[in-house]
This record gives sequence, structure tokens and C-alpha cells, in this order.
Amino acid sequence: MASTPEERAARREEAAKYIGELVKKARVAQKVAENFTQEDVDLITAAVTYNLTKPEKAKMFAEMLVEESGMGIAEDKVGKIYGKVWGSYIMMKDKKSVGKVDDAPSGGKGITAYAKPMGVIAGIMPVTNGEATPIVKSNMALKTRNAIILAPHPKCKKLNVVIVDEIRATLKKLGYPEDLVQTCDPEHVNLETSQELMKQADFILATGGEALVETAYSSGTPAIGVGVGNCVSIVTGKTPMADVADMIVRSKKYDNATSCSTENNILVFEDCFDEFVKEMEARGAYMCNDEEKAKLQKTMWPNTPNDHVLNRAIVAQNAEKIAQLAGIDVPAGTVVLMAMEEGAGLDHPFGGEKLSPVSGVQKVKDLDDAIRVMNLCLDYQGKGHSCGIHTNDPADVEKLAMAAPVTKCVVNQPQCLTNSGGWNTGFPVSMTLGCGTWGGNSVSHNATYKDLLNYTYVSEEIPNWKPEKVEDFIDADVIAKVDA
Repeated sequence: MASTPEERAARREEAAKYIGELVKKARVAQKVAENFTQEDVDLITAAVTYNLTKPEKAKMFAEMLVEESGMGIAEDKVGKIYGKVWGSYIMMKDKKSVGKVDDAPSGGKGITAYAKPMGVIAGIMPVTNGEATPIVKSNMALKTRNAIILAPHPKCKKLNVVIVDEIRATLKKLGYPEDLVQTCDPEHVNLETSQELMKQADFILATGGEALVETAYSSGTPAIGVGVGNCVSIVTGKTPMADVADMIVRSKKYDNATSCSTENNILVFEDCFDEFVKEMEARGAYMCNDEEKAKLQKTMWPNTPNDHVLNRAIVAQNAEKIAQLAGIDVPAGTVVLMAMEEGAGLDHPFGGEKLSPVSGVQKVKDLDDAIRVMNLCLDYQGKGHSCGIHTNDPADVEKLAMAAPVTKCVVNQPQCLTNSGGWNTGFPVSMTLGCGTWGGNSVSHNATYKDLLNYTYVSEEIPNWKPEKVEDFIDADVIAKVDA
């Protein structure tokens, strides 16, 4: 039943009052944090990392999220906690974030940079990574002397309280203000509260769907958000197909594809297509026939071709359950479903994002053809996010990297275990993957603690570097061409 304008106004008023109280407490705590030393923030972040990743706690968080959300795989979520929390901490360990720093974005001769906190951070979080995101975002804020208020997805609001309580207990034990990390009470987790938090905070760190990120950027508060994921991976046949299939299946089945970085679309050169399918099937993937594809499509996108709204019942479920919902008989142990597609769009939905262990597969003639199809997919969904290629030819990599409208291009690696950082990649470990202006984002990199810092730049006089005449810095051949 639709609510009345009066009811909506009352909810907004309640949310404004509730968030106002949280922000008030956060500002008091953050004022204390402004006087923290580098040793203080390094102790805090180390302690939070250690305490929140104790084996029994990681297991509890993972199992709680699976139970509360009905999504994902607990064992994989434990691995995600270690990978993201440990990884992000190790990357910030021993790095300066207080006072004079040497790695500020703008530097140069005669410039000294001083790192400062932003204030109160709004941490907007998804359900898909609800186990690691609150810990990572809290540690990012603590490293930078900010306070943070977390707004969880409704399907992980109970777990969020448990995690935040653990962080607050750690802060209290060390003698630091608990209110540096707060969360919304479960009864206040709703759209109005999240919107009000984004309005009252000093900065927004948002991870979630397209609508949420658009709300963050239109809130009037400075923000970093992540764009829609719809990763495209190209298989050239130039590397061992068994290795390729192993990487793709590991990536696609991980945590039931809760990551926005799984191989949603696989473009396979036609001369190695049969071998690709064979190796994928040997690892638990199943290729749907035309009839099965039609059933799967209707199950995943009930309104197709009118829209691309996913059936929530299939999101982050395992392949066998999705097949059962679609009325498809698959072999026991099936972990990935595949369906052939041609192009992308409302009439070709398998070319878009799926948030499940389901991949669209398309035959391509060569790399030029693959790039053409990749762009069709990315123009439909996921522009700016990521792509991948399996090849042993550096020329292929350079050609793809030059052409792809994405911020991350992965070579011979499983995408979901690479894009957001990991133990075998140089990408910064992050829960917020910037997608550049292609994805409607303000940054093109994986957001880290450095994105939660303001900088004061001090300039001192350097030797004058003004040239005597234009010929001193414009090449003679340019002058000759202009003056001819």
C-alpha cells in the first residue's frame, strides 16, 4: 500500500532527527581524533584488524550474513574477510596519514603537504559484501582520524550491529572514543535514514547499486561511489584452456558471485570455442540449450524485454538452485550456468549484469570482434568497471587496454579475485572500486584511506623557472609549422 505524502514527510523528519543525534556524537568524537598522533591511528587500525579477524569471529560474521541475507557461501565470506581486511590494513600499515606526508596527490618543488581528516564519513554498504565492508571502511576512517557512521543494507543490518559493537569495544579497551564508529540501529535502517545520513555527513563512501550511487552523488555532499559491474572476459585460446576454465569457474562460483567483478560475459574466439566449453563443463559449468536458456532468462528477468530488473530470488544463489527455479535439469555439482548470447540489451539480457553464478557466452572471430562485442555489453551495463583477457601476446593486452572504456583490465587472472585487490595483484585492496566518468564516478581507482584525507599544501619559494622567450620551450619545428 502506497504511503501518503504526510507519512513520507513524517519518516523524513524522524530520520533527520535520528541521524542528527548520531552525527552530533560523531563530531564530538572526531574532534578528539583530530589530536591523534600517527602512533594512535596505527595502534587503532592494527587492533581492529587483529580483533575483528580472529578465526572464531570471522566464522561467526560469515555465517550470520549468509543466514540473515540468504545469499552467498560462508566459507568464501571467511576468505573475503581475511583477504579484504588484512589486505587493506597491510597496504595502509606504516603509511603516514597524520601531519606531514610525502605521497600527497599534488606535490613538487617547494611544496610540503599536511594530511587532515574530513570529519564525519557516511559509509553506505551493500549486502553482497556485508561481512568485510564495515570493517574495511571503519579502518579507513580510523586511519585518517575521521568518524564514520555506517548505513547497512536491510538484509545485513543485524550483522552490522554485531561488527560495529566489536569495533567500538576495541576502541573503548584502548581508551579511544567509541563514537568514532557508529551504525544505524536495525529499526532505523531504511531509505530515508540513508538519504539523511548522506545529507548530514561531510563525505560519502558508497558501495552499492546504480540507484544508490546516483543518490550519493546527487546528495549535495562530496562522494565516492562505485559504478555498475558487468565484467567482460575475452578468451583467445593462446593460453592453456584448462587454466583459463579453472580461473573463470573459481571466480564465477566464489561466494555465489556476490562480487560485481565476476565474469558476467565471456567472449570466446570461435577457433577455440569447443575446447573452452569442454574444459568449463569438466569443472562444473553447464551450457544451456535454447529451450533451457529461454527458461533461465524468464526466471532471471521476469519482465524481459521491458526491463533488466533481476529476480531477487536468484541473486547470489548457487547454480543448482537457480536451475531448479528455472525448471532446468543440471548434473549434480553444477556450479556455473552458461547461456549463449548475441549482443547486449533488453532483447539480449545475458549481455548484462547477473549477480549470480550465471555467465553469458558469445563467439567472436578475433580480438577486433571481441572488442566490438565488449563495447556492446559495456554500453548496456558496466561501462568503466573492468574487463579481462586470457592471452600470452602482449600486443593483445595493449590493444585491449587502449580500446576498453574501463578502469581495470585483468590479464590471465580470475576477475573477482583480482579487481578489488588481492594477494596476486597490484590493485589496491578496496571495497569501493571507482569506475571513472564512464561509470558516473569521481575517481578511476580503487578507493583507499588516502581518499578520506584533506590536504593542506604549503608553498615556499623556489628558483625562478620562467623562460626568457617562447622559443626556449616551444620546439622549433612547431614554430615553423605555425608560421609557414
